Amino acid sequence: MSHHQATGGRIITLPFLVLSLLALAAIWILGERFFYGLGAVTNLNDGFPWGIWVVYDVVVGTGLACGGYVLALTVYIANKGRYHPLVRPALLASLFGYSLGGIGALVDMGRYWNFYQMFNPGQQNYNSVMLEVGLCVSAYSVVLMIEFLPVVLEKFKAVKWQRKLEKVLFVFIAIGVLLPSMHQSSLGSLLIAMGHKVTPLWQSLHLMPFLALVTAMLLGFSIVIFEGSMVAVGLRRPSESHILTGLTKGVIGLLIVYLVVRFGDLIMRGALGHAFSGDLRGNMFLVETLLFVVPLVILLQKQWRQRGPYLLVAAVSIILAGALYRFNAFLIGFEPGGGFVYFPSVKEILVSVGMVAIEIVGYLLIVKTFPVLPKAHGHADSAHA
Repeated sequence: MSHHQATGGRIITLPFLVLSLLALAAIWILGERFFYGLGAVTNLNDGFPWGIWVVYDVVVGTGLACGGYVLALTVYIANKGRYHPLVRPALLASLFGYSLGGIGALVDMGRYWNFYQMFNPGQQNYNSVMLEVGLCVSAYSVVLMIEFLPVVLEKFKAVKWQRKLEKVLFVFIAIGVLLPSMHQSSLGSLLIAMGHKVTPLWQSLHLMPFLALVTAMLLGFSIVIFEGSMVAVGLRRPSESHILTGLTKGVIGLLIVYLVVRFGDLIMRGALGHAFSGDLRGNMFLVETLLFVVPLVILLQKQWRQRGPYLLVAAVSIILAGALYRFNAFLIGFEPGGGFVYFPSVKEILVSVGMVAIEIVGYLLIVKTFPVLPKAHGHADSAHA
């Protein structure tokens, strides 16, 4: 007997229509990009060969899609079975996040028609960090599809195939833990490759892969908490804060490790003074740090972390902190020299917003028609979501 269900309810609602319009606007602009080239829709230049599409869709987006990764660690590796109801929603969000991240990378390629060469051993550059990231993101997207396949088989009552798949699913779960660990740390290695072009506040020749992995795990846990809270409100379902609260122990530990390592590194390198320079980068670092500290203060208070609203505030703060950390490191803290500057065009921003809209629309469609969310008895009608 399945412990999951489709929420049902009306699919075509006002929020759905608004999101669909944003998605269509993004698709229209992408058509222009593929027909006329990057220069027609972006403000990219020789100093900034990548902009908001890569930083948001790939660097930030894959971090936000780490919910499935951290829950795989928690549920299957640490054997915390009580978190199992959260796995399917997290896998779905991860599947959308990584798939759209891969599409975002393709969109940003100058000669996108040659993307298949990434999989050709004869054409691969084995010294490229981006090669490892690209291969891992592609492979992990496939793994996520396989991990999510039992939901599809259950929907169409293919019980025989579902049981066969579940017997070998542990292999893909193990691969699904390995791949994000590899490519999330490699995103930190990209910063190392940028060298002196990255300001000292976000550059460390030894710790960037570690910090990238820790922030990815923080983003993963926080997006699971955020997603659980939003589903409870948006789809009129009972709150799962009693389950989500248990995840905060890992979040507290990761926050402490991150802050100790981050500031220890800055002090040892003598780079902390840049934070108080009063310029944009220094101020953005202070905002970023505040966003990491606030949730730690909240979660260390037992009476606060057991209450849904405080838990949601902490999760949102970490999501903003992790996203800002990556934006700061890859864009705001990047100085290519030569007088080059970059600010995304309106069309670049609309495409990024549209990518988020596509993810939310797809998520709503699937949770309303496939058994993704855990069964909730006596919950209110979800038709208004």
